[in-house]
Amino acid sequence: MNASATFPPHAVLLSSAYLAPVEYYAHMLASGRVLLEQYDHYRKQTYRNRCTIAAPDGPLVLTVPVVKPSAPKAFMRDIRISDHGNWRHLHWNAFETAYNHTPFFEYYRDDFRPFYERRYEFLADFNEELLHLVCSLIDMQPVVSRTTAYAVHPADGVLDLREAICPKEGTPAEGPAFSPVPYYQVFASRLGFLPNLSIVDLLFNMGPESLLVLQQSMGIAAKK
Repeated sequence: MNASATFPPHAVLLSSAYLAPVEYYAHMLASGRVLLEQYDHYRKQTYRNRCTIAAPDGPLVLTVPVVKPSAPKAFMRDIRISDHGNWRHLHWNAFETAYNHTPFFEYYRDDFRPFYERRYEFLADFNEELLHLVCSLIDMQPVVSRTTAYAVHPADGVLDLREAICPKEGTPAEGPAFSPVPYYQVFASRLGFLPNLSIVDLLFNMGPESLLVLQQSMGIAAKK
């Protein structure tokens, strides 16, 4: 299914993100064209280097450590990943603990495991390669490109969500509204439904039906 052929031909401008939340991918699906910002200034405590999953005891934040930039305002494209704290091993163990009993973790684990064995130098490259993997597994084919300069005011037809999708309450943005659609979560009987977690939570729990959940969350009719 070519999702980009089904939806309006506008673009969405997004910050780079590590296994971004469901909302991020829902907007990608609704737009079909994606611009990944590379020239924004890196900021801590954003989805640029963190994601949230559903662990047995509740939401768990996983953070990719980065090398402290030499300049106070470093571009996202220049941020390097640190090897501090054996984070790859910790993240993979967290995924196994949280999702080993989900319906689709075993099915997808070999796709994700190499990302926690290989050492990427730049955070933006790591994030984008994970994004392409997730899109292929969900059967999304957005046209993805990187920005070549920072635009304070993006061109007409570009939905700017760079500051709207963040762990804390984001900046309101115009455009189609995201409304979380409850789906099966393995710990829901204990924790209740946890909305807008990392896209891997949706993927490991719902597998191929992840696309339908994304469509419903944006009020998009499924293509028959």
